[in-house]
Amino acid sequence: MSSNKSKKILVVDDEVDILELLKYNLKKEGYIVKTVTNGIDAIETAKDFCPDLVLLDIMMPHQDGVETCRQIRELPELEHTFVIFLTARSEEYSEVAAFDIGADDYITKPIKPRALMSRIGAIFRRKESNSKENAIISVGDLTIDKSSYTIIVKDKKISLPKKEFQLLYFLAQNPDKVFSRDDLLQNIWGTDVYVLARTVDVHIRKVREKIGKGFIRTVKGVGYKFEMN
Repeated sequence: MSSNKSKKILVVDDEVDILELLKYNLKKEGYIVKTVTNGIDAIETAKDFCPDLVLLDIMMPHQDGVETCRQIRELPELEHTFVIFLTARSEEYSEVAAFDIGADDYITKPIKPRALMSRIGAIFRRKESNSKENAIISVGDLTIDKSSYTIIVKDKKISLPKKEFQLLYFLAQNPDKVFSRDDLLQNIWGTDVYVLARTVDVHIRKVREKIGKGFIRTVKGVGYKFEMN
């Protein structure tokens, strides 16, 4: 529990009973917790609170969770904040939209507190593991700086959403090695999260739009690789 004391979690849901349940269980684990009931308040609170993680419902008044997540991903001060959707929406298209907009996990209600605490703990452990690495990778006109989660392309500094950056960094760490979509899902999204294979394709396309098409090559019928030349 002591390792959780400095970690801050913002819970966003329009059902007061759910907010109280989550607040109780999270505080019992040692987290610092704030709650709000809609997406607009979530953005304003997050700017000051700077949470390590946001638990986010989709169906809410004033502003839904998908739009709220999109705005969170655009705030520089929240670039390292995790977002977990916790929602009654179980349709595949809702899940795809959530991951495409930058979610780290997608959990459907009803809430199982012990399982949820386990998923949150797993996400924080991945963050701590990743933070032990600090490297700059330079290939031609491309520089990837893990310490600041930024890239430089032809002297232009670009900020990538977290999953796009992690995907690019992972491939660049393993140049000329081909990874299947399943390999990338496991290494970037982890085994605790169910993500559709097409999510990898979407993220690869977005990365290519920002860095150019010359670095990540599609190996037909197999997957993707990062080319050094």
